[in-house]
Amino acid sequence: MPQIVRFPMDIPFGWFFVSYSDELAPGDVKSLHYFGRDLVLFRNHSGVAGVLDAYCPHMGAHLGHGGVVEGDVLRCPFHSWAFRPDGFCVDIPYAKAFPPICKREPIAGRYPVTEANGVIWAWYHPNDIAPLYDVLTVAEFTEPGWAPQTRREWRFRSNPQEIAENGVDFAHFQYVHRMDAVPEGEARYDGHIRRSEANGVRTMTLPTGETKILNSSVTTVQNGAGQKTTHLTGLVTLALQVLVTPIEADECELRFCFTHPVVEPGSFEDKAIQAAIASTTGQTGVEGDIPIWDKKIHRARPLLCDGDGPILRFRRYFEQFYAPPGGGAQMVAAE
Repeated sequence: MPQIVRFPMDIPFGWFFVSYSDELAPGDVKSLHYFGRDLVLFRNHSGVAGVLDAYCPHMGAHLGHGGVVEGDVLRCPFHSWAFRPDGFCVDIPYAKAFPPICKREPIAGRYPVTEANGVIWAWYHPNDIAPLYDVLTVAEFTEPGWAPQTRREWRFRSNPQEIAENGVDFAHFQYVHRMDAVPEGEARYDGHIRRSEANGVRTMTLPTGETKILNSSVTTVQNGAGQKTTHLTGLVTLALQVLVTPIEADECELRFCFTHPVVEPGSFEDKAIQAAIASTTGQTGVEGDIPIWDKKIHRARPLLCDGDGPILRFRRYFEQFYAPPGGGAQMVAAE
């Protein structure tokens, strides 16, 4: 019997979370492992964040273990070669003749970086192609009137496509998340952006102990493989960044980052918001999905019925984020 490959997909390309901005101060150096690669993240004293391949192109020292920020550069712990966030080597303290290649091009593998919504994003493409689109700005995460972020994170065996596909699997909302009915949803696709809205009803226990049936809506904007923003309305209003970063082709980190309109601490609204966050992250939310994601396989040709939602349409959308196009046996047959 042939061995089952859980996920035939490669790591998709796109903008991905590598850190929250407030967790990287000037002078900080951190080792990361994402995209199947060892990386180093640092912020220079001008405030610019950089992500480089971890191993120095000179003699292979790990820049994240002993590397030091000095001014605007990261110095290697082995021979003190100095690298800017763009990968250029700009100083070799003991060299009498500077290698010409250092003047012509970056010699450290570098990843384009941008900061938005309180997140440091790195662009990954397996063929080192420059960013094909921008990170979308979400005002709620930076503007006044919105509460400090509530953050949760998980690590498990899956990949970005499987996680994102959950949003169009309408039937599972009833059976995994205990929604009273399968939500009706509609989606619009525009190149690398997917917008969707699903409406339904949900039974909630209020902080007072009262049970109430509420209309609810979930609107989502997905910007490539790594950025998804969801707005949830019902008893409360929540803005949520869903941040999925591939560690390997079959392992991910998932982060939920919430904010909401500022309310009085301890008020009814505050208690309702905390209950909604707990519901979204707990067994009636993503923690109900994670055990399934962690153990399931990807069915390239699933046996679907009429209530399953536009899963194949979503797969055709997501396939554009693999290089070469179609890299990974996605299902693209017509629905």
